[in-house]
Amino acid sequence: MSLALGIDVGTSGVRTAVMDGDELVSMARTEHPEQDPDRIDANGWWLAVETCMVSQMEALESLGVDAKRISAIAVDGTSGSMVLTDGDVNPASPALMYNSKGFDAEAEEIAQHAPSNHIARGSNSALARALRLVKLSETAPKHLLHQADFIVAKLMNAGGHSDYNNTLKTGFDPETEQWPDWIGEVIDADLLPKVHAPGAALRQISAEVAAKFGLSEQAIVYAGTTDSIAAFLACASIEEGIAVTSLGSTLAVKLLSAKRIDDPAVGLYSHRLDDLWLVGGASNTGGAVLKQYFAADELDRLSNQIDPDNPRNLDFYPLLAPGERFPVNDPGFLPRLEPRPTDDVAFLQALLEGMAAIESQCYDAIAQRGGTRPRKVLTAGGGALNETWTAIRAKALNLKPITSGQSEAAVGVAKLAAGGGKR
Repeated sequence: MSLALGIDVGTSGVRTAVMDGDELVSMARTEHPEQDPDRIDANGWWLAVETCMVSQMEALESLGVDAKRISAIAVDGTSGSMVLTDGDVNPASPALMYNSKGFDAEAEEIAQHAPSNHIARGSNSALARALRLVKLSETAPKHLLHQADFIVAKLMNAGGHSDYNNTLKTGFDPETEQWPDWIGEVIDADLLPKVHAPGAALRQISAEVAAKFGLSEQAIVYAGTTDSIAAFLACASIEEGIAVTSLGSTLAVKLLSAKRIDDPAVGLYSHRLDDLWLVGGASNTGGAVLKQYFAADELDRLSNQIDPDNPRNLDFYPLLAPGERFPVNDPGFLPRLEPRPTDDVAFLQALLEGMAAIESQCYDAIAQRGGTRPRKVLTAGGGALNETWTAIRAKALNLKPITSGQSEAAVGVAKLAAGGGKR
């Protein structure tokens, strides 16, 4: 039976996963090489992928699994990270990372042409980053590639391809399946990639890359996605009403809806997955607030003393500092953490209740704009393991959240590749 390979180019390193249907066969990981933060070399991304792939192939060999059984490959990456390359997929500029900022001049250029509420506007937009890359280019560029696109191009030895998800914040409209008419006024349209649905077949892996890693030359590379969407796909099926709440340092929600919702005023935007829309937003509340007040062992001990059936009802809005993104988009939004109970158990319960209320408000904000209400909420991240928090969330959401068995982006993008191979 054929296998699928997922390559996740994350913020800290690269992870790979080999899947046999829904079964995980093997994973590998490696860190990114050290780079000058002021001059990122995209070849470092590829070096990390090569290192991880070598480890992955060794792991398969130790299991007695023939790497030539891998027939489908897909890649995810951070969508705002990008680079310009020449026609041979050599970097023609330094790379810019998803969290780079300060592109005010580029934002002004975009604002002269883009609609006022367009997602590609703003000094931190991916399109603004792309305009800066053009100014930084050292040789004549041929392709604008997002991080995942660059790895895909290296695998195929052919650039110029991307997907709906990675290109959304660069300006592509997944509903019309076109770049907007105005975009050629701000950037050379010939640099823009051809955009495919996530999971669409692109072409065979290059013979050189296949030989290097012991893969079949018949293996097909499929259009990928972003790292956050890959993490969604790792634990959720593509069905209307399926939602995933990520409880990490912050709280993020994603919901598959029949209706597309883009509302920058409250921090909401939608990615296309098949014929549905993955509506998402992220709050600044989350585990980082809990860690501000409690050590990990304290959280466990105090959580066990909370009675979820006896709520505190203190209406907390837990934030580390002023500023919220969703369900309120307000850089000056103030946290509410008073009056603080003298009892730590009561204080922790009030924090958890406040976070559960915010999560519920996030899903309400989607429904109020015509989106689908969640019928199943899966939970990823460290907070998913806190049973008391889960019980409190169940009351706020009026349904019991389910802990996800898997949330590795590499697994999700491998599933995307496998699904693409069946289309």
